[in-house]
This record gives sequence, C-alpha cells and structure tokens, in this order.
Amino acid sequence: MPFTREYTNDENLMEAVKKLQNEGVNSKDIYVLAHDDDRTNRIAENVNANTIGFSEQDTKNFISNIFSKKGDELRTKIEAMGYSEEEAAEYEEDLDEGKVLLMVTNHGHVESLLP
Repeated sequence: MPFTREYTNDENLMEAVKKLQNEGVNSKDIYVLAHDDDRTNRIAENVNANTIGFSEQDTKNFISNIFSKKGDELRTKIEAMGYSEEEAAEYEEDLDEGKVLLMVTNHGHVESLLP
C-alpha cells in the first residue's frame, strides 16, 4: 500500500512533491488524485507526477471507469493502488470534500521527509 497524505491546498501538495523529488524519490512513484480530472492533471503536469491510469488498473476496471459515475471511478482507482474497498470509500469522501491525495509507491522513508 502506498504512503498517502491528503491536502486541501494545491500549492502545499506541489511543494511536498517537489521536496520528495529533491530528496531522491522517483517521479514515477508519485501520484496525485483529485475529484476533478482537470485539477488532477494540472497538478500532475506542474510537478511531473503521475495520475492513476491504464497501467495502474487492469483493463476491465479501466474500461468500466469510462462508463462509471465519478465516485465509482475514484474508488476503483484508489483500490487499484492497493487500498481496500472500505479505505477507498473513505478517501473518496475526502475527495468529495475538495481534498487532493498524494500517493507515493515504493515509499521507504517518505513519511520522515514530509511534515
């Protein structure tokens, strides 16, 4: 399961991503997820992070997400990162409230790098 932290402020999240990258965390291990695809993509592009896409999900889930409601799509993406259905539902509620998730796979010492 990846290291995950919630942010309410995009700038704070982007600063955290840059700090991780400066400390040697590989950009391919850093993911961002917001309720709004445009917000997710904008943040990811600004800091050279990843979004949860085809390579993180199996083909069935990726295709079904095209036709899913937003909440179902978000929960499926979170589960694809290794979280349980219950955890995914909790994180999806946080996304509904406007929070953004920072997820780091292969995280080793990440928690000690972020305040």
